[in-house]
Amino acid sequence: MAAERIIGMLIFPRLTQLDMTGPYEVLARLPNTKVHLISHSLDPVKTDRGMMIVPTVTFADCPQLDVVMVPGGPGQQDLMEDAVVLQFLQRQAPGAKYITSVCTGSLVLGAAGLLKGKRATSHWAAIDHLGALGAVPVSERVVVDGNVVTGAGVASGIDFALALAAILEGETVAREIQLQIEYDPAPPFNSGSPRTAAPEMLATLRARGAALNAQRGEVARRVGQRLGVKQSQQPSS
Repeated sequence: MAAERIIGMLIFPRLTQLDMTGPYEVLARLPNTKVHLISHSLDPVKTDRGMMIVPTVTFADCPQLDVVMVPGGPGQQDLMEDAVVLQFLQRQAPGAKYITSVCTGSLVLGAAGLLKGKRATSHWAAIDHLGALGAVPVSERVVVDGNVVTGAGVASGIDFALALAAILEGETVAREIQLQIEYDPAPPFNSGSPRTAAPEMLATLRARGAALNAQRGEVARRVGQRLGVKQSQQPSS
């Protein structure tokens, strides 16, 4: 029997839980697979909406992963300058088969220097910051560039995970999991993307998130400078 596949998902304070729990529901159904939730300690982590999630392993004790996944959320920018997190990702990346993220987790991968020259996506409100970290921003729901797989915002994590499941185990297994979880989207409103939402609604949400987005941009530029990404080298979005 093949060795057990090990997938590791980072969790942190003010995580958006669906960024992690959506992919977890899919990837934990893969055969011969174990999914770890990784944090600084084994203490419960409080998400941005108050849910408590219990880690299964610490950064210090985590084994080599086959797949590394970083979710996003308002607390993501703290990870971008967290030496323990960045060193963990840099240490894991050479031995991992796939380096992945959902939502603004891609900014953390970028901060670790893992997205230089790579096509990647993020939440629509934050995707422009990828360029400051040396990545090539792509406004698609799931982006695959070599062994780097990134998903767009929040609910996109399920699409991301099904695409990754197909890469890892083949399309038949991925389709079976999609049927198991009855993932058959039929949203009541056609407003889940900047391309389909009413302009006034998009403007309202951009204004509501302006302070957080400015913070993310500031951190991304600061980290990008440390990574040696020059302004003239930043890919446009």
